[in-house]
Amino acid sequence: MLRTQASRRLRSFLLVVTFAGSAIALAQVEARRFDQVSISPDGKRVAWIGPADGPAGDSGERAVLGRGLYLRDLENPGAAPVKINQKELANGTLSQVAWSRDSRMLAFLAGPSDGQSQVYVATCDGQGLRKLTNLTGDLADPAWSPDGKTIAFLFTENAPRAAGPLMPMTPETGVIDAKSYEQRLNTVELSTAAVRTISPAEMYVYEFDWSPDGKQFALTAAPGAGDNNWYLAQLYVVPSAGGALKSLHKPTLQLAVPRWSPDGKDVAFIAGLMSDEGATGGDIFVVPAAGGAARNVTPGIAASPSWLNWESPDKILFAEHIDGDAGLGTVELGSGKVTQLWRSAEVINAGGWGFEASVNADGTMSAVIRHSASQPPEIWAGAIGNWDQVTHVNNEVRPDWGPIKSLHWTSDGMTIQGWLVYPMHYDPKKRYPMVVIAHGGPAAAAASTWPGTFFNTYPLTKDGYFVFAPNPRGSYGWGEAFTRANVKDFGYGDLRDILAGMDMIVKTLPVDNDRIGITGWSYGGFMTMWAVTQTNRFRAAVSGAGLSNFQSYYGENDIDQWLIPYFGASVYDDPAVYARSSAINFVKNVKTPTLMLVGERDGEVPAPQSREFWHALKELGVETELVIYAGEGHAIQQPEHRQDIQRRLTAWFDKYLKSEEAAAK
Repeated sequence: MLRTQASRRLRSFLLVVTFAGSAIALAQVEARRFDQVSISPDGKRVAWIGPADGPAGDSGERAVLGRGLYLRDLENPGAAPVKINQKELANGTLSQVAWSRDSRMLAFLAGPSDGQSQVYVATCDGQGLRKLTNLTGDLADPAWSPDGKTIAFLFTENAPRAAGPLMPMTPETGVIDAKSYEQRLNTVELSTAAVRTISPAEMYVYEFDWSPDGKQFALTAAPGAGDNNWYLAQLYVVPSAGGALKSLHKPTLQLAVPRWSPDGKDVAFIAGLMSDEGATGGDIFVVPAAGGAARNVTPGIAASPSWLNWESPDKILFAEHIDGDAGLGTVELGSGKVTQLWRSAEVINAGGWGFEASVNADGTMSAVIRHSASQPPEIWAGAIGNWDQVTHVNNEVRPDWGPIKSLHWTSDGMTIQGWLVYPMHYDPKKRYPMVVIAHGGPAAAAASTWPGTFFNTYPLTKDGYFVFAPNPRGSYGWGEAFTRANVKDFGYGDLRDILAGMDMIVKTLPVDNDRIGITGWSYGGFMTMWAVTQTNRFRAAVSGAGLSNFQSYYGENDIDQWLIPYFGASVYDDPAVYARSSAINFVKNVKTPTLMLVGERDGEVPAPQSREFWHALKELGVETELVIYAGEGHAIQQPEHRQDIQRRLTAWFDKYLKSEEAAAK
């Protein structure tokens, strides 16, 4: 239920709160963030969107030029970064940078901070800025043709709001119709700035890739509304001059990341059970570009590939979730041999949600944004797994929370992994409260990550808490069978996995079993509501954008198609399977004080879901509170609202968990 559009932007939110993120400064010096990194095809330069990084001296000084689009020459790392057209693009927005195949030019999206973005190009010396488009609507994912004469991009004409159920839904009044706005594949000629629509009307395009000869596109698409029908998307090819789509593969579940082989003979993609567009995980498949059966080239892999790139016609490089870590590996198509190249307890990406890298044309160089719970974000570049640090913008930033450790335990005969953050000033002679954070998705995974920008639990460790982030069945990181292990079983096996992890912690560490709380956002909000109906073990709960009643939710939300693979049918065909996992049907069991937080115009998990649970608790005499944030969608945007959420979350747990006397009430 969390989504992004490919690797370019947020599209939903159930994965967003996998572990941490905050709207407030969490360290003595707040870490600065990078939006994207891209290495040039020749491997000589790195472009990034984010903060500047000046030459680092012995004193650690750096030139702070502000956020923007920067380039660094990897062959001259001591030189200051080049900022692309500093004056012309000042105070605007920049996103989605793409290199031309000859490494001489950049394409990117830019526009005023509160207005329309367009496709721009510039030379790699930071000059030659040109605006190529003059469109009205939502643009995304610029990508150069192999001959460098054309740029393809996705475009939703006259989009009435920011794309995706993550954003606030348009208020519904008057006659409600089913009008949809299709995101279509377009091209713009570099020489003439002529724009051409490639994909047909009524088809919503999600991702695409140029064929090596530039004569075709591989793309994922579905008819109708894009937010909902991503779950039904197929793999197609279409001529680059436009025309009818030809279906290459209709998956049984979901697919993402289509990539054309270097020889043009095959298209690779990732397919599996995915709850959210952009939160990719599954197996790697290859299908002949001329048509034919798709072949799973990673059957039984004990990991969840999240991104891929062809190294050669017979070898694919991929990133993966693996046992809570990030990994990079290769698979040989002929033999099926999988080779682990690199693995670490951290996060690597190039601008999207999942683990990924930016790789040059011959695969010898790569660039990533790296961070973990102990290391703030920086850009690194070099050979896979042998990167050198490129930026040093966060040299002065240190963790303001306790150390993190990976844990393993058994549940129902399975090995389960999770992360435990210790109190900042841990004393094994003391007893501590603990807060469990259930991640979103459910097809997602908690990782060792530097806190982001929303719903953070790390600060609790400074306040004397343990923070526990389990990866129960249904998560990524252990293969497709594990990810599918919660089908028709939401709240049952996954809760047993969480409780078993808590049992192990309580037995081995000084955690007070009478002072444990639970929280989470989206699917984590559902797990919070569900947990307090199944056990009285939690003494306090904070549910963010929670889901209380799958039966009513099916008709309220904006993406009901995500439910079908998990429940096996619509709610109208099998209401009993939805009722079985609906917390509202067990609400009379609740004794736990529960705070609920949600956006007013959340289309992903609508506010009535929280109100329904709050109303029941209030009538039953359970301590509860509901806060609905005006104008907000599934992802809370306004800084003052994020700060309010952080304050309320901390205060709620402090009230009920901070002292043994409070917990006993």
